Amino acid sequence: QVQLVESGGGLVQAGGSLRLSCTASGRTFNRNGMGWFRQAPGKEREFVAGISWSAYSTYSAESVSADSVKGRFTISRDNAKNTVYLQMNSLKAEDTAVYYCAATGFGYSGGYLERSATYRYWGPGTQVTVSS
Repeated sequence: QVQLVESGGGLVQAGGSLRLSCTASGRTFNRNGMGWFRQAPGKEREFVAGISWSAYSTYSAESVSADSVKGRFTISRDNAKNTVYLQMNSLKAEDTAVYYCAATGFGYSGGYLERSATYRYWGPGTQVTVSS
């Protein structure tokens, strides 16, 4: 029903920046939640940031991020383009991981963006490597 494809990953030096993009296709809708997760070598997949849809209420447009990236990473979305972004600044070696884009399914009512079980659709991932 929905396909997600990430782009923008690559190799950067510590302290640098990258902007990841995730474009959705298929039976997409904008009143959903979208998020970014990452998996580093030898570690479990972890939550990075999530964002709800843009609407009339503040709640429906909420965004959250993990403590490890607060102040450095920013999530945003462009519903007209069916795209979600992750701006990553002040990158550290520990940010090295495969980054995955995810989207909730129909019927999402908000909240729990930090839980992987909230999401129905996942992209194949894009590699981010930070050298020190």
